[in-house]
Amino acid sequence: MTNQQKEQIRTMRLQGVGYIKIGKALDISDNTVRSFCRRNGLGDKSKNAVACKQCGKLIKNIAKQKPKKFCSDSCRNTWWNEHRDCVNRKANYEYTCACCGRHFTAYGNNHRKYCSHACYITDRFRKGHTSDE
Repeated sequence: MTNQQKEQIRTMRLQGVGYIKIGKALDISDNTVRSFCRRNGLGDKSKNAVACKQCGKLIKNIAKQKPKKFCSDSCRNTWWNEHRDCVNRKANYEYTCACCGRHFTAYGNNHRKYCSHACYITDRFRKGHTSDE
């Protein structure tokens, strides 16, 4: 087994890949991969351990708690900044402005009436005028 293969086994194992898949990918016996992993502390993956989505570092999850996906705040922030398309925004609301009649979208507030602060001021203090915005 070459040093390059050993390094590939380490990386694949930390990503959660099994012995058989590693063996097939590197054209090595799965028993060879298994014994190498056990000798180097990469043995059986714990049921409570998960790889960090950003760096691949193993995270031990505690029973009866929400499973962790990231090893640190910096990994979490980096991953979400790189994967903005994965953000599930459920609280988008469509409204029509009570002052100017323009359609607008509000995130997180299901009680909005106005598209802007200017429309709010106009409707509250100068009834009947429309906003220039």
